[in-house]
Amino acid sequence: MQILLANAKIMYDRADKAALSTPLFQYTANELATEMATMDIDELARQLDCSRKLAAENWKRYQNFHCASTMPAILAYNGQAYKHLKASTLSDDALLFGQKHLWITCFLYGLLRPMDAIVPYRMEHCVCLQATNDKPIHQYWKDKLTDLLIDSVKTDDGILVHLSTEEYEHLFDWKRITAEVKVIHPLFYVRRPDGTLRMQAVWAKSCRGAMTRYILENRISSPEQLKSFAYEGFRYSPNHGEELFPYFIRSYQN
Repeated sequence: MQILLANAKIMYDRADKAALSTPLFQYTANELATEMATMDIDELARQLDCSRKLAAENWKRYQNFHCASTMPAILAYNGQAYKHLKASTLSDDALLFGQKHLWITCFLYGLLRPMDAIVPYRMEHCVCLQATNDKPIHQYWKDKLTDLLIDSVKTDDGILVHLSTEEYEHLFDWKRITAEVKVIHPLFYVRRPDGTLRMQAVWAKSCRGAMTRYILENRISSPEQLKSFAYEGFRYSPNHGEELFPYFIRSYQN
């Protein structure tokens, strides 16, 4: 199986472990970052749709992009999913398994393997650059990444576990992905007191990270094995969902 996990906007500045590989699209990332570095803070704020304070922080990052210290992608992010992935405590064997089976989606680097060397940055799907032919950046990546992901999954066992988010589906021709490979999309719900199911964003992100850890630690190789995943009260529910959309449900707690 291949696994798809989204990156995070919040990043560390450094990591204790050294990277082992170079991103497949490092040259492209360099081109995009070089153009981002030509913008002033106000233009960055507009393009990144963020506050001027965040834009100033990322202006500095882009000025230093080509000389900043690198770190492994899986250790670079500090969003909700990564807090529960706890990558810094994964064994070397789990990281090696991840290097062969995990892809991290990213608007600057396209697709990353866990131990690819990256530097801190911020990039949004709506950014338009001369380097992207003035297209939104997610459209720019679509032609580059779709065949790569399909080929990667087919070279494995034809199964993709989708633990990324809907936003990052736009990096690909997602209709082609779902038509050409088997996509398993785990869904995480909290059962309300009235019995209805509700997806809560924080829990969904947490479980995506925890399930990624579970797959890497246990060398999970089939969708059937995913059904044994349990985390913070979430468990597989055979009475809900379907083969491609397995449900993991947690009872409501005050």
